Amino acid sequence: MGLAVHVPFPWLSAIVLLPLLAALTLPLLPGDRVSGPRAIALSTLTADFVLMLLAFGRHFAADSSALQLVEHISWIPAIGLQWSLAADGIAAPLVVLSGLVTLLAALASWPLDRKPRLYYGLLLVQASAQALVFLSQDFLLFFLAWELELVPVYLLISIWGGPRRQYAATKFILYTALASLLILLSGLALAFTGESFSLDLTTMASHTAQGSVALLCYLGFLVGFGVKLPMFPLHTWLPDAHGEASAPISMLLAGVLLKMGGYALLRFNVQMLPEVHTQLAPALMILGIVNIIYGALNALAQDNVKRRIACSSISHMGFVLVGMAAINSLGFSGVMLQMISHGLIAAAMFFVTGVFYGRTRTLSIPNMGGLAKALPVTFALFLTGSLASLALPGMSGFVSEITVFLGVTSADHFTTAFRIVAVLLAAVGLVLTPIYLLSMCRRVFFGPRIPALAQVGDANPRELFIALTLLVPTMAIGFWPQLAIHVYEATTTALAQTAAATLVAA
Repeated sequence: MGLAVHVPFPWLSAIVLLPLLAALTLPLLPGDRVSGPRAIALSTLTADFVLMLLAFGRHFAADSSALQLVEHISWIPAIGLQWSLAADGIAAPLVVLSGLVTLLAALASWPLDRKPRLYYGLLLVQASAQALVFLSQDFLLFFLAWELELVPVYLLISIWGGPRRQYAATKFILYTALASLLILLSGLALAFTGESFSLDLTTMASHTAQGSVALLCYLGFLVGFGVKLPMFPLHTWLPDAHGEASAPISMLLAGVLLKMGGYALLRFNVQMLPEVHTQLAPALMILGIVNIIYGALNALAQDNVKRRIACSSISHMGFVLVGMAAINSLGFSGVMLQMISHGLIAAAMFFVTGVFYGRTRTLSIPNMGGLAKALPVTFALFLTGSLASLALPGMSGFVSEITVFLGVTSADHFTTAFRIVAVLLAAVGLVLTPIYLLSMCRRVFFGPRIPALAQVGDANPRELFIALTLLVPTMAIGFWPQLAIHVYEATTTALAQTAAATLVAA
């Protein structure tokens, strides 16, 4: 087995394997007490997050668009499987985001009344799988990680979810498993294109797939990854999953899983098939606008807090599709910033929703009222998340969405009329967002106080710490966007230049 690690220490392998190794120790713990598995999970995820900060803070050059921290091992040569890991400006910030959200989700899993070893073991396996998705440079390894992360999420919803958890978990696994078949077929078709078969992502990107093969591969990736984004009309699993999942699992769904879809679209559709991407950019723009408007209108119709926030996520992820269609550095920068921003904001909002659900035992908006007096700190946290989500200036949501709009206005491959209409229609989402979010805040936290909910305890220090850890970065990025932009700017600029070159050639 040949080993060719390009760094003195295999940082990326350590990031991927540490949680998985810790998960394997949990079945060995005696009894069924919560404290042992929780301590192992929290310490492991903390150590893993520190590894991420060290790897990308000290050994990652943000001004380079090249793959870095490269590790390559010939794992199973018979089937061409390589343990090939690397990071660039697209992967690095999403790995850190996933590490932070997973750590906070484990800290938010309090109290846990049953099966603690299984619960925390699944969280640790999920942490390994999602990091491997972002860092894999071999298609087969990427696909194995993509499939592996489905299992913990399915079990975490189906075992620890709400009354309709089996339905929601089954719907989730059916959508994502069927989508995975398209991903596999498209990836293998692309791997066979070219002079020699290769599963290496860089080599696959150099293959010049053309005609119907390239189009079918692009559409297969678009549908397969669009399910996870989620993209209309492949989105219907998301409100059900969020509605039944516990708050920590909703944090993972919103903060990490949706970002896998956006990341994969950049990595495969844009990077590997730029010619088809430029041809289908108008259709992608239309799909993104439909996502934005439909998600916002659907959110207005929801009377469940978590389902309303879930529909809000559908709307906000539409900006990812719109930014990709812009095919310029501003558009791609907006895509990355929107994924980072939404990951922090949505995770915070789902967590705070879990905080007041733990006190009130209801998520029905009509059954709540006057909670601002009983839960003033919780109200302040939820309102801050809502303001960030509706793109208030000074928050990361504003910077990401305005960057996408600027990318669209400077997209020269669209006619002026098309750009104006696209911006105006996408702006409808910006108008609807404060309506459905602030009306929810008003109905939940103000109005007549419901006697049964009058006496409840406010957020404790642990809950305050989790919420602030997610909300403070949204404000920091809002005031100083370069905190996030400098990490990925070189990569998104290079990606935009490659895609734009196909426009010139056409």
